[in-house]
Amino acid sequence: MSTVLLVEDDPDIRHLVAYKLGKGGMDVIAVADGVAALQEARAHSPDLVLLDVRMPHMSGIEVCRELRAGPLAADVPIIMLTARSRPQDLEQGFAAGATDYIVKPFSPRELLERVEAALARVSR
Repeated sequence: MSTVLLVEDDPDIRHLVAYKLGKGGMDVIAVADGVAALQEARAHSPDLVLLDVRMPHMSGIEVCRELRAGPLAADVPIIMLTARSRPQDLEQGFAAGATDYIVKPFSPRELLERVEAALARVSR
């Protein structure tokens, strides 16, 4: 079973995504901010990270850079899940180390499919 670290400050979206991934057979560690995300990444070595960009304390871009610099293995996918959809936002996300970028609003089914596809590419 794959472990997904979900980092989302909106409790409704966090609950929806955690529910959908759980129904898809994944263990989900859900946190509301970047500081908690870094702590959980160090403690649990997730197989994939779903990361909002706009959050309190640290932006998702900062968290992504920190994860790439430290606690995550280089092949762990990081998928940005955000309402920020300008081309420069995508460029900034990929430059920080994201492997995929999903724009809100999103289809929960498509989200699950993209998470599964990312996990299949690295199949540990």
